[in-house]
Amino acid sequence: MRIAVYRKAHFNAAHRLHNPKWSDEKNEEIFGLCSRPNYHGHNYEMEVKVSGEVDPETGYLIDLKILKDLIREEIEKRFDHKNLNLDTEEFKNLNPTAENICHVIWKILRSHLPEKYDLAVRLYETQRNFVEYPA
Repeated sequence: MRIAVYRKAHFNAAHRLHNPKWSDEKNEEIFGLCSRPNYHGHNYEMEVKVSGEVDPETGYLIDLKILKDLIREEIEKRFDHKNLNLDTEEFKNLNPTAENICHVIWKILRSHLPEKYDLAVRLYETQRNFVEYPA
């Protein structure tokens, strides 16, 4: 039986959308208020979807405690209450757009999950704006 399980989580973080190759004027033209030099923050909500075959012996696809602990250790502790541009290695040279944050989260989680699982991450930057990887 193929099935999907989901785990919701959240973290709060500040960021600045900025391309250092561009002038301040061009950054503001492209990124608007999100390019201001003093940063701004979001209460990010995310959904992690793991899918695959149910283990006939346990009845689980994956133990949700394992998934919860993985998200807490690898994502929440890494990004919560951080300035993504300044405090994280992942975004020192990568613009922390919702798209890039979502992809980074996916890569981190993917590296800790067995290949037998399919993985998708949905990241809400606001209640109305969200991204998903893979699409």
